[in-house]
Amino acid sequence: MARLKSNYESSAWARFLRWMKNGSGRMERDMVRSLEAEALPNGRSEERQQAIDSAREEREKRDRDNERAILDKLQSWSARRGSRLVRYAYRFAAVAICLAVIYVLLIAVSEEPMFGQADNPVNNEVSARYIEKGVQETGAVNIVGGMILDYRAFDTLGESHVLFIAACSVLLLLRMNLDKNGRPTREKLDAEADDRKYEPHNDVILQKVSNLIVPCLLLFGIYVVLNGHLSAGGGFSGGAIMGAALILYVNAHGLTKAGKHKLFGATVFKYVTFCALAFYALAKSYSFFMGANHLDSHIPLGTPGNLLSAGLILPLNIAVGAVVAWTMYSFYTLFRKGDF
Repeated sequence: MARLKSNYESSAWARFLRWMKNGSGRMERDMVRSLEAEALPNGRSEERQQAIDSAREEREKRDRDNERAILDKLQSWSARRGSRLVRYAYRFAAVAICLAVIYVLLIAVSEEPMFGQADNPVNNEVSARYIEKGVQETGAVNIVGGMILDYRAFDTLGESHVLFIAACSVLLLLRMNLDKNGRPTREKLDAEADDRKYEPHNDVILQKVSNLIVPCLLLFGIYVVLNGHLSAGGGFSGGAIMGAALILYVNAHGLTKAGKHKLFGATVFKYVTFCALAFYALAKSYSFFMGANHLDSHIPLGTPGNLLSAGLILPLNIAVGAVVAWTMYSFYTLFRKGDF
């Protein structure tokens, strides 16, 4: 009997049971004890294998139940308290960011000279620099154009982004999209029917006059944009003229006819505004970086007074004009119909 017990204790099955009992596996102690009681030294291997398989299945089932219970607790916590914590964190972050921005602005304002002070650089140094060295440093005959698109180019970039963000906000609020199945919603169909009802199908005078005036307005707007560095004008004024021309065409011929041309689509609006703003930001960032580090930007200023002069001011005027024109047209179409 003693020899039989020693043989059993030295067997692989006994070592396996001791390993399971010491906690290396995930089975609980009561299951290990039941296996030791059932696993006799002269038992059959099939019975031992069945005991191991059943124990493993019980363990996996218990693990799955535990995981499911943990997930249920997490879901219930997120539904009851997690969403409230996220809302509180969002409000706290919003207030903290606003306070930080206000603090930075107040510090910046406190460091500025007093308004109306005689030695304020705005009253002498800045304006003198624009007038005396504006043509030499920017290459633009139009001092206002050189100031807006060279000395204060990032301010103009911010104004252009304000227009783009306003257009995106109106697009989110007013655009009538399709339903989940890709079909027009009832609201969209009613808006299209109402728009077709009031389209000027028979206003021949307005249509003929618009056919004559719209190309002239577009050409004049392009002229104002391209000559912004040479005379009064620029991207904002020329873009407003081109936007008014597009709106006049839609008023005369209706959105149905205008929608057949790719020029009036939402895709063109997105690509034109994105490419224009991205080019503006990258071009001026490169120019300011090179100038701030006293490096040559390799951007020729040309001969002042020529069309191809003033360095980046001409392409920047084109970018600003495109953003302004398509933003004005998108505002009109969205407020009128809720779609392009």
